[in-house]
Amino acid sequence: MKRSLALLLFASLTAQAQAPKWPAITQQTKPWTRWWWEGSAVNKADLTTVMTEYQKANLGGLEITTIYGVKGAESQFIDFLSPKWMDMLSHTLAEGQRLGLGIDMAQASGWPFGGPWVAPADASKYVAYTTYEVKGGASLTEPVSFMQKPIITAINHKVDLKQLVDPVAKNKDLQTLALDQVRFEKPLPLQTLMAYSDKGQVLDLTSKVAADGKLSWTAPAGSWTLYALFQGWHGKQVERAGPGGEGDVIDHLSKTATDHYLAYFDKAFAGHDVKPIRAFFNDSYEVDDAQGEANWTPLMFAEFQKRRGYDLRQHLPALFNKAAEDENQRVLTDYRETISELLLENYTKTWGAWAKTHGALIRNQAHGSPANILDLYAATDIPETEGENLTRIKFASSAAHVTGKPLASAETATWENDHFLSKLSDVKKAIDRMLLGGVNHVFYHGTAYSPPAAKWPGWLFYAAVEFNPQNPFWTDFGKLNQYTARAQSFLQAGQPSTDVLLYLPQSDAYTRPGKVLLQHFDGIEHGFKGLPIETTSELLLTKGYGYDFISDKQVQQIKNTGSTLTTSGGAPYQTLLVPNAHVMPLPTLQNLLKLAQGGATIAFQHQAPADVPGLGALATRRAEFKKLLAQLKFADTKTAGVQQAAVGKGRILLGDDVPTLLAQAGVKRETLTDQGLQFIRRRHAKGHYYFLANWGEKPYAGWITLQTPAKSSALYNPMTEQTGMANIRAAANGLPEVYVQLAPGETCILDTNEGTINGPAYPYLTVAAAPQPLTNPWELSFLSGGPELPAKQQVKELTSWTTLAGDAGKKFSGTAAYTTTFALPQGSGDGFLLDLGRVAQSARVQVNGQPATTLLGPVYQVFVPKSQLKASNTLTVTVSNLMANRIEDLDRNHVDWKIFYNTNMPAKLKENRGADGLFTTEKWSPLESGLLGPVTLTPASISAPVQ
Repeated sequence: MKRSLALLLFASLTAQAQAPKWPAITQQTKPWTRWWWEGSAVNKADLTTVMTEYQKANLGGLEITTIYGVKGAESQFIDFLSPKWMDMLSHTLAEGQRLGLGIDMAQASGWPFGGPWVAPADASKYVAYTTYEVKGGASLTEPVSFMQKPIITAINHKVDLKQLVDPVAKNKDLQTLALDQVRFEKPLPLQTLMAYSDKGQVLDLTSKVAADGKLSWTAPAGSWTLYALFQGWHGKQVERAGPGGEGDVIDHLSKTATDHYLAYFDKAFAGHDVKPIRAFFNDSYEVDDAQGEANWTPLMFAEFQKRRGYDLRQHLPALFNKAAEDENQRVLTDYRETISELLLENYTKTWGAWAKTHGALIRNQAHGSPANILDLYAATDIPETEGENLTRIKFASSAAHVTGKPLASAETATWENDHFLSKLSDVKKAIDRMLLGGVNHVFYHGTAYSPPAAKWPGWLFYAAVEFNPQNPFWTDFGKLNQYTARAQSFLQAGQPSTDVLLYLPQSDAYTRPGKVLLQHFDGIEHGFKGLPIETTSELLLTKGYGYDFISDKQVQQIKNTGSTLTTSGGAPYQTLLVPNAHVMPLPTLQNLLKLAQGGATIAFQHQAPADVPGLGALATRRAEFKKLLAQLKFADTKTAGVQQAAVGKGRILLGDDVPTLLAQAGVKRETLTDQGLQFIRRRHAKGHYYFLANWGEKPYAGWITLQTPAKSSALYNPMTEQTGMANIRAAANGLPEVYVQLAPGETCILDTNEGTINGPAYPYLTVAAAPQPLTNPWELSFLSGGPELPAKQQVKELTSWTTLAGDAGKKFSGTAAYTTTFALPQGSGDGFLLDLGRVAQSARVQVNGQPATTLLGPVYQVFVPKSQLKASNTLTVTVSNLMANRIEDLDRNHVDWKIFYNTNMPAKLKENRGADGLFTTEKWSPLESGLLGPVTLTPASISAPVQ
């Protein structure tokens, strides 16, 4: 008997020990925010005050980005990297450590990298060319020269170029000038002069050009075309720069330019402890969003020769699309590949190595670069993405997964809507999108430092959801941050669990000519649009296949043990899919066949690649490529539409239909996507983590099949923080099925285990009867906000406070409390589902004086246990709206709140542009605000679904 009691006690303790438990919330699992220092007009006291507010709102860290200043605060401006600026940085780092806030730092004032210390020799460059025709026996009479055409563009106004001096950084009042691009009219230095005859001869005439441009050369017999290349100054200026940060953007292709740029930071940092900086940050490439493109560097010819194995000067007509089509494509591909490698090695890797000398990481937004951005992301400690398209987001997370980086970050909620219109539920959806795309380290975009004494709406940024204490939704912002931290605590744990490597056909993209020399890659939409990978990547998402993009360099590093492919970061995959690539580098094909020899399965969609890209050693490479392809003896399989070639212990599959190909490769898709759910999956030692989202318009309640083995699963709701053991069963095919309930906009996490784990059951809800409306009057009290607090009142019928509270309510942005009483409702369940109906925009709920929850939407429901209710009950719902109505009041009364240098509040939507071209709300009507209802209670039971 004693033995039985001991066993029961042990079993009880074991079950208790194994009950689901949330991972610890850390500085890293919390969301961080981009923190704009406008004009660097900061002071120590206010820094401490606002940082304390950020910490209380459950933010984990801040990324300092210095930008343009605020009008009227000029006396407070601090030059970027000046001794005083460094003093403010040191104070911030110390306060960050005290408050538990991490600190990153953007490595420019604005973006891209650049500043007043960038000398003309290190500034971004472009190539210009002109051609001359010379007959045999004649000489060129005109000088070989090129005069750079002047360009000047500025933000929101015109500037007379004649009023500026060269270089730009020497000009005064650069904050007011807000220059975007400047090219001075001046002769450009000659890079080379090459002569091409109609007989195929090529001559280098560079040494025959005198300082005055006169060419001392008489053409031999035949007709000759001369190509003169000149190096120009691109003129791109640092965007949104703050005081002391204005100037030329660097030549990202030059290691010398990068080294010189970074040395300036070493000088500024001397004597200061910058070790608390976790990471230095680059806010996207964005050099070529001006006229022309930064497509040249002084050592281009030497770098090209070293990397491609031939002299680019011998093929200038092909570079400029003037030779035979095949030569044009091959030379252009080699040129673009060289640009990509220079950006990778001379900028990204050089920057990363420099950061290590300060004990720091680099966070990099590689998208938009004229390069293979998978390789740029892979060279980054924390790859960072942005945007709303999942395939775009997956470029950064793919590089992190493939190369073993624990974090992938994202600039989140950049332009969710036009100014002041984004709800916390909108932001949550943006966060969920990032998490589903593989991101596990969210950065809001963003938070402008605003001194507490600043007049409302304070200091703002031009393109953002304003995550600032002056925004009414700040009262409930901490709940969103807690949600994000809970979700990221799982998604930062474990390892990626994706089955398919999707080959990125970079060479196919490089072969496509355009209006300019370079291509800029930003997900599939920019650079790969129209190629088969566009539809293939979207199909994989829709059908529930987990996949990561992979580049040629990364393919060449894959190893395998039997059928399992292992990337350089240690992540395992089942197969690699090549989406109808036409050309492929020889080393890539060589390693694919080597992997197949060892037992791997490689799938070619539609066809095997037919040729190698590029021109260097073409005959040798092409012969070896075709020799390898000739080894593939494809034969029909039992599966219609799929052919197979045995290669050693493995195989190469060929077919048009991707799902059929992947099924033949043994890849299982997550069929839960057929129910309209979205997911991302990570593996851990005993099972998997699934992050599931329902962003459909209807609630989902039902069994979902998982494609990974599991005998038990804990279920976590990161918003409600409910947890428990999920109901799980084995389907007829042996796969596990888990029961989930997800309202529209709701997410959950499954923590599956291949063993049997016991613990408290998850509280599934079953509605037991019809909703019962609350009919008693409400007391409406305005608690905080402005411009003034409307009077307290009794409300019989819920409607917008813009109607209930008269003129004061129309312009009020802030927080109000609704209080009512209700008798214990009828019902035999375990409690009641409280549904607030419509809310504008977020709400905190108290029942009988006790906090119940904070609701962000789009659904506003909470379960209230019967044990928390009495015969007579009090319900208080505290609602916060948006900044919009108070901004409307300012605009209607022509109060000038747009007080910023540089871009000064442009509108995202054209209908919100005023006569001055800037954002305005003058044409808006007050937005619905408050508790709109109807508010109901529905009897509900906590139960498990029928097996």
